[in-house]
Amino acid sequence: MLIMRHELLLITITVILLIVEIFLPNTQKHKIILPAILLMAAVTLVGFIPGTPGVLFGGMYQSTALTMMLKNILNIGVLIIFIQSVDWLKQDQNKEKVSEFFILILSTLIGMNYMISSGDFLMFYLGLELATIPIAALAAYERYKEKSAEAGVKLIFTSALSSGILLYGLSMIYGTTGTMYFADVAPLITGAPLQVLAFIFFFTGMAFKISLVPFHLWTADVYEGAPVNVASYLSVISKGAAVFILTIILYTVFAKIVVIWSQMLYIIIILTITVGNLFAMRQQNLKRFLAFSSIAQAGFILLGIIGQSQLGMTTAIYFVLVYIFSNLGAFGVVAIISNRTGKETINDYDGLYRTNPKLSLVMMLALFSLAGIPPLAGFFGKFFLFTAAGKQGYFILLLIALLNTIISLYYYLLVIKAMLLNSNDQPIAKFKSDCYTRLGLVLCVAGMAVIGFASVIYENIFNLSFGIF
Repeated sequence: MLIMRHELLLITITVILLIVEIFLPNTQKHKIILPAILLMAAVTLVGFIPGTPGVLFGGMYQSTALTMMLKNILNIGVLIIFIQSVDWLKQDQNKEKVSEFFILILSTLIGMNYMISSGDFLMFYLGLELATIPIAALAAYERYKEKSAEAGVKLIFTSALSSGILLYGLSMIYGTTGTMYFADVAPLITGAPLQVLAFIFFFTGMAFKISLVPFHLWTADVYEGAPVNVASYLSVISKGAAVFILTIILYTVFAKIVVIWSQMLYIIIILTITVGNLFAMRQQNLKRFLAFSSIAQAGFILLGIIGQSQLGMTTAIYFVLVYIFSNLGAFGVVAIISNRTGKETINDYDGLYRTNPKLSLVMMLALFSLAGIPPLAGFFGKFFLFTAAGKQGYFILLLIALLNTIISLYYYLLVIKAMLLNSNDQPIAKFKSDCYTRLGLVLCVAGMAVIGFASVIYENIFNLSFGIF
C-alpha cells in the first residue's frame, strides 16, 4: 500500500467527496469546497514524506523516488488550482455542481499518477485515458455556454484521434518486440523501419497532449471555451504530466534510437516555439493568448529533453515546476477578473494598475517569469534549459530559441503596457479578491520568487534523475 500511496490517497478523497455529494442537498453543495481543499493539502503534504520504492502487478507499476517527486509537483499545482477556483465555484450557476469539479480533476490526477508510474505500455495507456476523458467533461463544465460545450466536444474528438494514433504505434511496438514492458522493450529496439514508424505514431499521440506544433490546433479553441480554471489545469498539470512520462520513455525505452528522435525534436522545437510566439502576438483574448504562450513554453521544455543527459532531464522537470507557478499566477489573475467582470481581452486591462495595483503586479511578475526575466524563477529555468541544449552542441537551435525569447518578451510586454501605461476612461472597477484567491496568488508569487534561488530543489531533482541513466 505504501508503494501506491499517492494513488490510494487520491482515490480515498475522491470516494469521500462522492459520499458527501450524495448526502448534501443541492443548496449546500458549496460546503464541499473547504473539505476538498484541506484533503488535497493533506495529500500534498503526505506526498513529501519519504516513501517506499517498489514494483507492483508484475512490473506494470513502478514507484521510485523520482516518480514520487513528479507526483508531488503535480499535487502542488492541483492544490493551487483548487484554491484559485473557490470564487468561481461559488457563483450561482456552479453551486449545484461543485463536487463534480473536484471529482473530475482528482480522477484525471489519478490517471496521471498511474501514467507516471507505469512500467509497461498497457499501464501507461490506461493512465493516459483515465487522465484524458474527465478533462473533456471539465472543458464542457459550463454547459449553459455554447463555447464551453464546443470546447468539450473538440477536446474529446481530438483526444480520441490522438489516442487512436498512439495506440496504433503501441501495437506495432508490441508486434516487433513481443512485449509491452519498458525494461523488456528497450533492448529490442533496433531502429528497424517498423519500430521507427511505431515511435512516430507514439510521439504524435503524445505531441497532441503537450500541444506541440503541428498538433496544437485544438489548444486555443479549447482554452477559450473552457472555464479559466480548467484552462489553467490543461496548460500546466495535464501538459506537465505528459512531459514527465514522455521524458522517461524517451530516455529509457527509446534510448537506442536517440539519433532519430533528437532530429525530430530539433524540428518540432523550432516549429513549436516560433508558431506559438507568432500567433500569441496576434491574440486579444487572454485565454487564447496564454494558450499560444503555453505552446511556445512547451517548445522550450523540449530543449531540456533534447539535451539527452541527466542535466537535460533535470532541467525539463525543473522548468515544469517553475512553469506551474508562473502560468498559474497569470491564469489566476485572468480568472478572478473574468469571474468578477466577465472581461477577458487585453484591451480590457487598460489602466488596470490604477484600480487594482496588486493584481497588476502579480500579472506582471508572472509574465516576466514566463519570459525569463531575472531574478524570477523563469530566468533560471530557461537558463538551465539553454545550458542543457548547448552542452550537446545545438547552438543554432539555441540562437533560434533566444530570438524567440525576445519575441515572447515583446508580446508579454503588450499586456504589461496595457495595465501600467495605457489610459482608460472606464478601467476595470476596483474590487477586493476573496481570501482563497489571494492565497493562491501569494503561493504563485512565492514560488516564482523563491524556486530560482533554492538550489537545493534543482540539486534534489538532479540526484533523483540519476536512476534513469
